[in-house]
Amino acid sequence: MPNQSHIPHQANVSGVNSSVQEDKQSHIKTTPIVLTIAGSDSGGGAGIQADIKAISATGSYACSVITAITAQNTQGVSAIFPIPLEHVEHQLDAVFTDLNIVAVKVGMLADSSIIRVVANKIRQYQPAFLVVDPVMVATSGDLLLEHSAISTLKDELIPLADLITPNLPEAAALTGYPVPQSQEQMEDMIDDLRDLGARAVLLKGGHLEQDENSNDLFISDQGFSLISAKRYPTKNTHGTGCTLSSAIASYLAQGNTLLNAAKLGKHYISQAIAHADELDIGHGHGPVHHFFSGHSNVR
Repeated sequence: MPNQSHIPHQANVSGVNSSVQEDKQSHIKTTPIVLTIAGSDSGGGAGIQADIKAISATGSYACSVITAITAQNTQGVSAIFPIPLEHVEHQLDAVFTDLNIVAVKVGMLADSSIIRVVANKIRQYQPAFLVVDPVMVATSGDLLLEHSAISTLKDELIPLADLITPNLPEAAALTGYPVPQSQEQMEDMIDDLRDLGARAVLLKGGHLEQDENSNDLFISDQGFSLISAKRYPTKNTHGTGCTLSSAIASYLAQGNTLLNAAKLGKHYISQAIAHADELDIGHGHGPVHHFFSGHSNVR
């Protein structure tokens, strides 16, 4: 009899341990992993560094493929070293063949060749979500991409995207419109932005500094929605575009819809801007505060 009572007890413990192990394995398999493909910012405010901070702060695991190394701080960029194409390919193969990457965020790509490399690898590995931040216009208004590279971006990469996140100068470069000076002029671009071929577009209105709120348009085949947040007066906005697109990719990897991920990302970047002046970084345009909250997942 003692043996009979003992055996079921052992079986029960074994079952519990098995269940715990299965739960652990399930958790491991569903860890939201986000890949950022972008350049390095040695000042830490934008690029790969901002992406990793935003992905981590919003509750996902970040991995990276570096396309260029910049000598950069809060006052500007003094040098850029492009990573050889072959090594960019090696990085992409390394992460895709080992990690369960759910979402990919693409930032600045320097020329047509690297755009094609990235587009080909996206087609090869087919991650569930692709967010493209079409970085092509400097704050000064200067084009960062040659026109041929913009064409390659439109032909090769944007049609693969679930979401693109252009600011107003970038949207103008993509569509041929003048840079919008009002929300009405933003709305004039909707059809042309849809025609680029991405599943959805988040047209960012942050450049309309005369507006009380920062208003973005979320554009899809179903129509468009206004996503609005309070505008905070600060010069410390370096890396806002990188941060927003990375946060959206993070929320997509966690199972949110495109629209909800955009809303969550907008809330996150707004709070990161609101708390930016709590940091004292550099002598120019400082970064936003990626870790304004002690919580790992900002909802």
